[in-house]
Amino acid sequence: MQKLKHTLDQLHTMANTKSLPGMARFGIDTNGRLGISLPQLRKIAKGTEKDHQLALALWEAGIPEARILASMVDDPAQVTAEQMDVWAGDFNSWDICDGVCSNLFDKTPFAWEKIEEWGADEREFVRRAGYVLIACLAVHNKGAPDEVFTALFPIITAGATDPRNFVRKAVNWAVRGIGKRNLALNKAAISLSEEILAIDDKTARWIARNALRELTGGKVQARLRKKEKL
Repeated sequence: MQKLKHTLDQLHTMANTKSLPGMARFGIDTNGRLGISLPQLRKIAKGTEKDHQLALALWEAGIPEARILASMVDDPAQVTAEQMDVWAGDFNSWDICDGVCSNLFDKTPFAWEKIEEWGADEREFVRRAGYVLIACLAVHNKGAPDEVFTALFPIITAGATDPRNFVRKAVNWAVRGIGKRNLALNKAAISLSEEILAIDDKTARWIARNALRELTGGKVQARLRKKEKL
């Protein structure tokens, strides 16, 4: 595929291995990395039309930056539930997981069902993806009713005792994302955090305290009150 070759050539031209140590300090898996920044990837994506077949080919290329780019150029309407499972199973770094969920997966019709499915998965980055989807949908899906988020609270609570770093941070992100959506959900997320805080578990307490600190803070409260008046 000529388009694939052209795109991969662009990526290799932009390679900057000097940036890899900095990425590693942020917990990014640098194995096979070219060292390309997100703004550079977005620039390539902006000049590329949505192309499902190209996205699949980029993913198969196995290069981390090509996989992030794949999520930027894929067409959500053509993504299948099976494709989502395969890609999620390939996640090996938080930035790929988060980028794919935010750029693509949360725009598919399968996003909500994958939250429950992946949230129960034992693989660290697949499980993270389930909670990242909650956080992404809280920001991107403006029309979703409050009830679809409060219905996810049992899934969030179930993940609150998972001590793995990339899971616990995603669970925390999910709580905070819901709680920053509007005043009603802020109140609900604060109550959820208090329930999680009561769990006799170190990870649960960290998730809850961190969420409560932000959700009850003046900055979030002022923004939500201002939003409510609009």
